[in-house]
Amino acid sequence: MKTVCLFSDGSCLNNPGAGGWAYILEYKGAVKKASGAQADTTNNQMELRAVIEGLRALKEPCNVLLYTDSSYVANAINSWLSGWSKKNFKNVKNVPLWQEYIAVAAPHNISATWVKAHAGHPQNEECDTMARAMAESIKESR
Repeated sequence: MKTVCLFSDGSCLNNPGAGGWAYILEYKGAVKKASGAQADTTNNQMELRAVIEGLRALKEPCNVLLYTDSSYVANAINSWLSGWSKKNFKNVKNVPLWQEYIAVAAPHNISATWVKAHAGHPQNEECDTMARAMAESIKESR
């Protein structure tokens, strides 16, 4: 099974408000990047959307090393999600997104690592720039 690195970030202006997400996938020197926007959203939703879209871009089951500056996303993936699922997501926010995550994550082995935001991590900084640009673009278009 291939091991890929997935870097992701979400951005939201006036949380909630205009949001953007971005990811970078890296595998043996190959790089794939994508980003998108949503008009009415939250930062946590965009952080999670970035991960979902990055996983959706994978063409086969992989070992995924996920790097995110969202402790919400990293902790949920590494610790909380199985308990949430057992309790039928009682008192959990963003349930449809977490269910979407579970579906796209199913073929993969995922390990999430939290990275400090705005601390010079090159891929995290690039994802932040991409996500913020998408949030700004949708804000301007409204």
